[in-house]
Amino acid sequence: MGTPEFWVLVAFVIFLGLLVYLGVPGKILHALDNRAVKIRAELDEARSLREEASRLLADFARRREEAEREAETLVANARIEAERVAAEAKVAAEQFVARRAAMAEQKIAQAEAQAVADVRAAAADAAVSAAAKVLGNQSQGGPLGDQLFDNGLSEVRAKLN
Repeated sequence: MGTPEFWVLVAFVIFLGLLVYLGVPGKILHALDNRAVKIRAELDEARSLREEASRLLADFARRREEAEREAETLVANARIEAERVAAEAKVAAEQFVARRAAMAEQKIAQAEAQAVADVRAAAADAAVSAAAKVLGNQSQGGPLGDQLFDNGLSEVRAKLN
């Protein structure tokens, strides 16, 4: 009984008995159970966070798709509006050109009419002066020459104007 191994065994058994008497194994089991409960709660929380993250991801994906559809709609509407504005601008430009062409044609017609009137007036003046010279030379004297000259002059003016 005096061997050191025996006394180590006795001290070990006493130590284990003291641990059991003080309730250390129960406290260890209780601490492990508490830790298991905490870990289970953390796992449940992580699972709920994961589910919430999945819902948020699905919500963001849905919102992104809606935003893309809305952007496509806006782009399509902008294209349609741009085409409409371009068509209106083209029509307005064509109308402007047509009005300008009509005004130019009207001015040309007025210029032609004015030119014809000027030519007629010049021709009338030339004919009157030529007739005056011819009649003046032929009838150099007397009231008959003056009367013929006045009648011819008034007839020429009436016909040319």
